Amino acid sequence: MELDEDLVAQPAMLVLARESRGWTQADLAAEMSKVDPDGRVSQGYVSRAEAGRLPVSGERLHLFSAALRYTPQMLSRTTDLHGVGIGLVHHRKRASLGAIALRRIHAVLALTRLQTDALTRAAGLSGENRFRLIEVTPLDTPQEAAETLREDWGVGPGPIEDLVQLIEAAGALVVVRDLATTELDAVSQWVPGGRPLFLLNSHAPPDRFRFSLAHELGHVVMHTQPGEGRRQEDEADHFAAELLMPYATIRDELKQGVDIPRLLELKARWGVSMAALIRRASSLNVITDWQYRNLMVEMSALGYRTTEPGVVPRETPQRLAQVVTRLEQQHLGQDQAAHLAGLGGEEFHEIYLCASRSAGALCSSVKP
Repeated sequence: MELDEDLVAQPAMLVLARESRGWTQADLAAEMSKVDPDGRVSQGYVSRAEAGRLPVSGERLHLFSAALRYTPQMLSRTTDLHGVGIGLVHHRKRASLGAIALRRIHAVLALTRLQTDALTRAAGLSGENRFRLIEVTPLDTPQEAAETLREDWGVGPGPIEDLVQLIEAAGALVVVRDLATTELDAVSQWVPGGRPLFLLNSHAPPDRFRFSLAHELGHVVMHTQPGEGRRQEDEADHFAAELLMPYATIRDELKQGVDIPRLLELKARWGVSMAALIRRASSLNVITDWQYRNLMVEMSALGYRTTEPGVVPRETPQRLAQVVTRLEQQHLGQDQAAHLAGLGGEEFHEIYLCASRSAGALCSSVKP
């Protein structure tokens, strides 16, 4: 292990760490000044450090570390920075999400990948990676891609009981954490040679959570190159709808009637929102455009477009918690595991243990 005095911060990691906290350079300077009131830090100093115009080591590195809440070792990483500000990142977001917030989430994704890579390598995580690319063409539709994936993974014709477990069993890593926004539910990335990584927002309601995860799964298996944004988003939506509500089974169930009580029954059975079921009924021509509009008006009048009734169990990832348990069995405690991930113990526990052991709920108040 490198001695602290030998460590020098990497400018790209300083930028990444700052953006992951949602801070400007002035914000970081203010946080550093709080940590060390006797050594006031300016925005200009932070700017020069991030530009690589001055080395950051020793006490100054520890000051950055204390303010940013990442270890000096994490801030000094020189290995694999693929995906830091580049690469194909997929996300299901609302148009109102601003550029600064999106940069923050991309930074969180990149750091999460570095953290999970370190943990899984230390634990010697093995197992099959059953993900493969499924080509979509004018003749091979996103719906057919979803059918292919169901066949590949041995999924029957009915509802998927636990989508998170299915994706983890196929070899991906799933992390649920507070993304400090309600404007984005999920983000994903599949780096060549690695495992797909899905980052889910703990604020998303369980029914929307499942659809967003299925949407990201569609991106990961269908889209390897940036494309026309709306087209790829529509393809991922079509994939998700077919994956969670397969035509061969759902159509007959929708034909039995589509009203509010029936939608509540189907929501409980299929684990998707009532709104998603209405859209599916429309896309399969089970209901007319007039019926679709009336149902949506009724949903709005009842307040269901904001908060739907009915309970969908919250799915929680287990694989990374199992990785930490495996590290403990190898006599590497949680503090050491947190150090591997470049985090303090409290934040590490919240991200990698609480989400698995407390039904997806955050069990401490670590600030973003």
